[in-house]
Amino acid sequence: MPARARLCATVPALLPSSEADLPEVFGLPGRRLLAQRGDSALVVQALDDALVPSGGSVRVPAPWPRRRGTWAVAPDASLAVFAGVHAVRAVEPSGATRWEVRHGCWYGACRELHESYEEYADSKDHRYPEGGSAGFSVDGTFVWAHVRGPLAAGELGPDVVDEWLLLDATDGRVLGRADAGAAAAGSFHLPHPSDPRQMGLSIGEGQDGAPLRWGRWDGRTLAVEYVEGDLTLMSVSPSGERLMTVTHDQDALAVRDTGGSVLEGLEWAAGTAVPRHPDAEPDNDEALPYWDWAGGFVDETTLVGSTVEGDEEWGEGRHWIIDTSGARTPVEVTYPVTVGPQPPTALGDGTWITPAKSGEALYVWALD
Repeated sequence: MPARARLCATVPALLPSSEADLPEVFGLPGRRLLAQRGDSALVVQALDDALVPSGGSVRVPAPWPRRRGTWAVAPDASLAVFAGVHAVRAVEPSGATRWEVRHGCWYGACRELHESYEEYADSKDHRYPEGGSAGFSVDGTFVWAHVRGPLAAGELGPDVVDEWLLLDATDGRVLGRADAGAAAAGSFHLPHPSDPRQMGLSIGEGQDGAPLRWGRWDGRTLAVEYVEGDLTLMSVSPSGERLMTVTHDQDALAVRDTGGSVLEGLEWAAGTAVPRHPDAEPDNDEALPYWDWAGGFVDETTLVGSTVEGDEEWGEGRHWIIDTSGARTPVEVTYPVTVGPQPPTALGDGTWITPAKSGEALYVWALD
């Protein structure tokens, strides 16, 4: 029997889809933010408990185009951080730069410590650089940043390629530095939902791998757990004690502890746990399903995942619910309206999100 989804809310996008990335929802229940990166600014809107827009929106001017980096927003929307090709910059809604941390250039052949975006803005060889990311701690006290070394203030060592930094969100002071142990093409952060001193970092190295790191700050030292294997971190459970991951080859979805160990019985190989798409060729090995690098904890024991990328050749992409405290068998989700082709994103409070097909809104779902 399929898992029926019930529509709880429709959240309109803040910007036209032609001018912006898809909108995203951040934060904990009761403190949700809707954010969308446009060509020249990041627009942020507070949401109430029903995920209805509350109050006016905040527009934070961006220091460089949206294709030249990633961003993060503070829990109270008072600050946005832009992780670019040459620097991590914190910008206030007024447009004022609160602080900036310069680092090595993400274009691999460049060894310059650029002082501004304008130095390489029109350079063809900097058009498609690698990239890092930044993320706020759950309380907004810290900014965690994954950067290409070295910093303008020095380097960890000649063999360090990427660094993981812990920054004071107020003034950008570097509180801790560690070797990320990677050579990234891109990355993203996922915060612990209650402890500002813990953070997850998922790194993509293109075809070479997907390192996963878990960081802990004790007030003096930044300690990094270098999780074994090539894993994409998709979600942190509401308790902060469980991680949802997918292997780099997209074969296995699993629930792990923060040290990286798979919890007993909580791993699912797509080729055996999920049936082929009903329109797929039955004897074609390339028609076997595989997990998307997306999904999350609907609640502490319920997961949502998808096989959209592998299904697209055969028809409509499928989403799956897994009850880890019950049958533990992926069950296909059915929706009362057509959703977009993107994978789902879980909110941890019993709901998950899918973009509308038009890209002009987000649908919020719960199990019926």
